Amino acid sequence: MGLMSLGIKPGDKVALASGNRTEWCLLDQALLRIGAINVPLYPTSTAGDYAYVLKHSGAKLFFAGDKDILAKGMEARTDAPAMEHLFSFDRLEGARHWSELLDLGANGDRALLDRYKQNVKYHDLASIIYTSGTTGRPKGVMLTHGNILSNVEASFERLPVDSGARTISFLPLCHIYERMLMYLYMRTGVSIYFQPTLEDLGDRIREVQPHVFTAVPRLLEKIYARILAKGEALTGVKRMLFFWALALGERYDVHGRSWWYDQQLKLARKLIFSKWQAALGGNVRCVASGSSALQVRLARIFNAAGIPLMEGYGLTETSPVVSVNDARNDQFRFGTVGKPIRDVQVRIAEDGEILIKGPNVMIGYYNEPEMTAEVLTPDGWFHTGDIGELTSEGFLRITDRKKEMFKTSGGKYVAPQPIENKLKASRLVEQVMVVGEYQRFPAALIVPNFEALKERCAQNNIPFNTKEEAVLDPRVIALYQPSIDRANEDLGHWEQIKKIALLPTEWTINAGELTPKLSLRRKVIMTRCAEVVERLYAGSAQV
Repeated sequence: MGLMSLGIKPGDKVALASGNRTEWCLLDQALLRIGAINVPLYPTSTAGDYAYVLKHSGAKLFFAGDKDILAKGMEARTDAPAMEHLFSFDRLEGARHWSELLDLGANGDRALLDRYKQNVKYHDLASIIYTSGTTGRPKGVMLTHGNILSNVEASFERLPVDSGARTISFLPLCHIYERMLMYLYMRTGVSIYFQPTLEDLGDRIREVQPHVFTAVPRLLEKIYARILAKGEALTGVKRMLFFWALALGERYDVHGRSWWYDQQLKLARKLIFSKWQAALGGNVRCVASGSSALQVRLARIFNAAGIPLMEGYGLTETSPVVSVNDARNDQFRFGTVGKPIRDVQVRIAEDGEILIKGPNVMIGYYNEPEMTAEVLTPDGWFHTGDIGELTSEGFLRITDRKKEMFKTSGGKYVAPQPIENKLKASRLVEQVMVVGEYQRFPAALIVPNFEALKERCAQNNIPFNTKEEAVLDPRVIALYQPSIDRANEDLGHWEQIKKIALLPTEWTINAGELTPKLSLRRKVIMTRCAEVVERLYAGSAQV
């Protein structure tokens, strides 16, 4: 009723940018009950991004979580003529606090609110979510109440917890992945603990002791790297046991395990992996991984450790879940993203592209009919832009992004993402991008894990003064050759990495090289690393 007192009515757009917190959920529920449309924004987006979205969507109100977001919102406001009010969740000088709405709505028209609520229909627009724009300007994905609710109900069947369970919510609620799960937790009765940032996340996870939570592969890779660093610091019998357990985990599979393997795994879980479980609160029944490809090796090790890590697949345009693994009832296979959820159809086009049809598929891109027609067929099939296959058992496997595949000068196609995942298995690799379009061979741009690299340099008596000097030192570059060789083992000769370049600076969201979901903006990186790439291919020598 406070929103209504400001003139918000069904169909109006309200923008929201904040870290995960209770106020996000409360405001979202208020908008949904009116029939207004939530336009969520990433807290880390720039003022320019805010200005584009606010203007394009025609948002009337803007809610900012903290002072940094508020500053960007105020800057963006000058380019958003439809925006009438700006509020903050934190109490900030010079800003209206969101609690003013409670006073504004104290004497509101409850009968009108009830009519609004009754008039919200299944096919009404609920949210416009602007994609993070890896290939161009952001597109406003239009999701209806029915799109999201169908996904909640179908995903409910894959959730291995019930009421009384706890979760910690730290992935951005502005993305439909965490947001749909918020609704799923509410529908199930799971208690949600909101964590606004990744700071002190480990401590907060141990405090909450969650039974389920979501993560992205990049975060899981960082968790694993920290665990591995602790293992490498061990000595004697403890070190031996740690790496014995790790080797055991790398061989873990759903089927085909021997009695002897299972006995060893029980011992490893008791001696080593129990500490991993305790670091995540000790109660985890499921960690759902999505947003990008998960290393199979990582999935095996976590599941062997008794931490069920279930990879799924989806897009903003599909509300988001298309498929997800389920550790129960033999519905889990490594190297896949599970079986499609109920009522969602998956078809593989002749060129390998994954096509999706179902009640979860968006109604289109806001004010972009031509873009909508490019991806959505008249009979409702959505072109995902991902390449994949369905196994004989009905599990979906993602092999690459259609637009990220490139052709070498020899006419061979290369899918970079699987190769990048192989390279990221090395502790020395923090970030990586495979290049080589119209070149003789693929190469890799690598941002080192500098902490691990310093340790390795010390072990090999290689001086490490500055990052800039280290990445150019042939002795340092040579340390990466074993990782390159391992990644190349199962690749065709045209796919194998022949050269690498080490970079001194990490790719970041603020610099525009990563999307808010931590996906690579390949064109941006290629532009900024043009000279480095040119040097890689300048001579005929290969390493």
